[in-house]
Amino acid sequence: MAAGVATWLPFARAAAVGWLPLARKPMPRAPTDRRRKNDETLTVNVSGRRFQTWKNTLDRYPDTLLGSSEKEFFFCEERREYFFDRDPEMFRHILNFYRTGRLHYPRHECIAAFDEELAFFGVVPEIIGDCCTEEYRDRKRENAERLAEDTEAELAVDSALPPGSTARQRLWRAFENPHTSTAALVFYYVTGFFIAVSVIANVVETVPCRAPPGRLRDLPCGEKFSLAFFCMDTACVLIFTFEYLLRLFAAPGRCHFARSVMSVIDVVAILPYYIGLVMPENEDVSGAFVTLRVFRVFRIFKFSRHSQGLRILGYTLKSCASELGFLLFSLTMAIIIFATVMFYAEKGTKGTKFTSIPA
Repeated sequence: MAAGVATWLPFARAAAVGWLPLARKPMPRAPTDRRRKNDETLTVNVSGRRFQTWKNTLDRYPDTLLGSSEKEFFFCEERREYFFDRDPEMFRHILNFYRTGRLHYPRHECIAAFDEELAFFGVVPEIIGDCCTEEYRDRKRENAERLAEDTEAELAVDSALPPGSTARQRLWRAFENPHTSTAALVFYYVTGFFIAVSVIANVVETVPCRAPPGRLRDLPCGEKFSLAFFCMDTACVLIFTFEYLLRLFAAPGRCHFARSVMSVIDVVAILPYYIGLVMPENEDVSGAFVTLRVFRVFRIFKFSRHSQGLRILGYTLKSCASELGFLLFSLTMAIIIFATVMFYAEKGTKGTKFTSIPA
């Protein structure tokens, strides 16, 4: 049998590339091995798409649906085939598991639908191959977190508070679902308005304004109208601080709330203002404070609390964190390599600006 296959192999390879060499010897005889005479081909019809495989291929996994006698419940006597009203795209990966012994996760498919197909055919997801294990677990964890948050949001919207609920519970409900009362809705829109004002003011204060009489160089609007921008920033920070303290007071778990991402963003957004109030008038210290004021840009992330689309974008970036990290790593490696090449290529040249690899 092996010798016959070895004789046929050159002809098969030649036919695959579209040409056939001249044979100087007669073609070998067809193999006469009949070890598969006790085997039979089975036809599996999955929602109109037919798959064929050997019976022994399915019998290798008797603990599954297709490998056990339970598949006879789905046998159609008229067509002499097994019919399953399931997803044929998913079944292709399941049948590949029977053939190769390795289960792979289709990246473009829904994780919940894939788990449902595995459960129907009796295939345990723990046998997923090492090449797909990490991604499968990440998608499963992200899906579980998203479903938990959706369930919590639905409970916050649909379920009614008990009659003896405290003011703290009602306040938390108002923050999570502003449509519960008119006052909560007004505070929701007022907070969103001050977020927009703060972000716009942070941009406008860097725009050059006409210089006052006696000065030749234009000043940034933040320096020319420093009192107006300070009052506007003070009003925004007071609103943000009041909102954060109310949320911290009303949160069911204060420690969990303080460690959440949105809570950290709220603190980082208002912290530069309070540090600036207690910071002494010193050039060295004020220079460091200017760098610290960069963190005010984090206020733009507060919009994610008011926008479902931004939250979806955050989930997307989180699910692609490993790919983005690899892209950043590749970019860094390319920068280091080309910087090294440029440094040693320009080394010894007069007037070069590449005085070091970082430069």
